[in-house]
Amino acid sequence: MFNRRLPCVLALATVLLLGCGGTTGAPVPAPVPEPPGPRGEVVVFAAASLTDAFKEMAQTLQGRYPALSFSFNFAASSTLRTQLAQGARADVFASADERNMRAARQDGIIAGDPKVFVRNEPVIVVPTSNPAGITALKDLVRPGLRLVVAGREVPIGGYTRQILQNASRDPAYGPDFADRVLKNVVSEEPNVRASLAKVVLGEADATFVYRSDVTPEVRGRVKVAEIPAEFNVLADYYIAVVKDPPNPAGAAAFVEFVLSAEGQQILAKWGFKPARRGVEANGRR
Repeated sequence: MFNRRLPCVLALATVLLLGCGGTTGAPVPAPVPEPPGPRGEVVVFAAASLTDAFKEMAQTLQGRYPALSFSFNFAASSTLRTQLAQGARADVFASADERNMRAARQDGIIAGDPKVFVRNEPVIVVPTSNPAGITALKDLVRPGLRLVVAGREVPIGGYTRQILQNASRDPAYGPDFADRVLKNVVSEEPNVRASLAKVVLGEADATFVYRSDVTPEVRGRVKVAEIPAEFNVLADYYIAVVKDPPNPAGAAAFVEFVLSAEGQQILAKWGFKPARRGVEANGRR
């Protein structure tokens, strides 16, 4: 005998199977694992002369860690230290001199011990046309010369004045050499790249920059006049994680990369020199 209740039972079973996502339903996709490594934005305050090298490092790290990004503030080390002291948020501070890093540490801005990661060498640059005929340091005393320098508080500005004072101790240059050169200064710039721009644009006859600032972009627009080795100085660059960084893992990853062999190769590519080993943030060995 035909069971009148059977079709109802079968229909109910079908509904229950479909409602419970039976074997005919689409499989639930597995969650996509997050990429390993540091993530988020890393804010780096760095000396203007590090612009090209640090941007290349950021590109390399972003290719390695897709969840990582970088935001840079390139300026004079003195300006960056002041901004940090006034409460600007950053993860990493890289200074072109020991003085500003030491001051940042005294201000309680820096976490841990800053490390010297590279060195740089000042040079004189002039426009390619070189209208003032400058070929050597001694030529900077010529009357009427339009010389641009960075401010005294800017690392390259301090190194410039130290170089001039070193030359003034040589009888061949005379004790008033520094004063005579500085009389030709027509403007003081906020950072090394601003000084370079004045020469590139033909608004100055000469300035002091780091060798690393003579990048491929400007190489055809300026000429380099070497500073005698006995007067020149080599700038030690310091790097440190900022105290209570917004992205501690990202900050540590960037500093580690800068200090790595790969990071050092990038710095060398952009004209920097290897760091002296064993130099502390107080300038002692």
